[in-house]
Amino acid sequence: MSDEFYIKRCLELAASAIGNVSPNPMVGCVIVADDKIIGEGYHQKFGEAHAEPNAVKSVFDNYGLKAESLLKKATAYVNLEPCAHFGKTPPCADLFVKHQLKKVVIGNRDPFSGVDGKGIEKLKNAGIEVRSGILDDECKHFNRRFFTRIQKQRPFIILKWAQTANGYFATLDGHQKWISGGLAKRLAHKWRTEEDAILVGKQTAIMDNPQLTVREWPGKNPVRLVIDKNLEVPLNNHIFNDEAKTIIFNHIKTDVLGNVHYIQMEDMQFYLPQKIAFQLYLMDIQSVIIEGGANIINQFLTANLWDEARIFTSKNSWTEGIASPVINGTLAEEIQVGTDKLSLYHNLSN
Repeated sequence: MSDEFYIKRCLELAASAIGNVSPNPMVGCVIVADDKIIGEGYHQKFGEAHAEPNAVKSVFDNYGLKAESLLKKATAYVNLEPCAHFGKTPPCADLFVKHQLKKVVIGNRDPFSGVDGKGIEKLKNAGIEVRSGILDDECKHFNRRFFTRIQKQRPFIILKWAQTANGYFATLDGHQKWISGGLAKRLAHKWRTEEDAILVGKQTAIMDNPQLTVREWPGKNPVRLVIDKNLEVPLNNHIFNDEAKTIIFNHIKTDVLGNVHYIQMEDMQFYLPQKIAFQLYLMDIQSVIIEGGANIINQFLTANLWDEARIFTSKNSWTEGIASPVINGTLAEEIQVGTDKLSLYHNLSN
């Protein structure tokens, strides 16, 4: 099998942990000897073992006393450069050096300053052959949340909304009226399990009284983020329940009451998207879905502070309403989701 084949297998393994390892990257590892996979592993949860020790452990579990000799002639495949620093776990590069692997094949070099070539250098200095840059673009896209946080000092930002066939986003009088269908809702809940946080503005929090939790898909709830400058959202609204952590960006106070965290911001009328993005970066929130309303989404669009947009378009039309945001991005894909069309856009200009 080719190096590309095994790197793709690393990505398949790593994908099992989406939503569970942030702010770490998703990493899978495959160990091959005599053209046979002898061990596999992936980083399953933040703070726990990385992909490489899990893969090495699986070799020992599978082969017992033969494991040491197999590892000495083995090639390890990993979609991201093995770490070279002590964090919550020991350096993975040291583990490969300890077991005297013959070769290591890497997808991406790690952009984190504590690694960034140091893992590769350790391996080469130990006499291990290293090949890197395999499926580089595919691996970077796979870990785009991690790369964005490290390289741009902000979270990966996803805009998501539903619109009618004739371009309306919400009703004029503010009452809630569903646009997309049940299958789109399930998919949106799946997305929530994959990201660290979900953001809405005050009007959405008041008018829709959303729960911003995962109910239609198994997985963890994202952190709920609400922009409420003057603390006008009623305390009996769903966002204040104990189902998930809630952060309220406001102009009045900084406080913690149970699972609700108030963060005071000055001059919220200026550069609000940039301020929120930097605050989330400081909090190690690696990705966020912005679900509304139109004003908040338009602010992030105007600031060109977004990475992906996921837009459901219904077959239904309304006679009036609030106009949907206008996206200026690269259309990557269109998918039929039940009765709705899902358009996926990438921002290649930020």
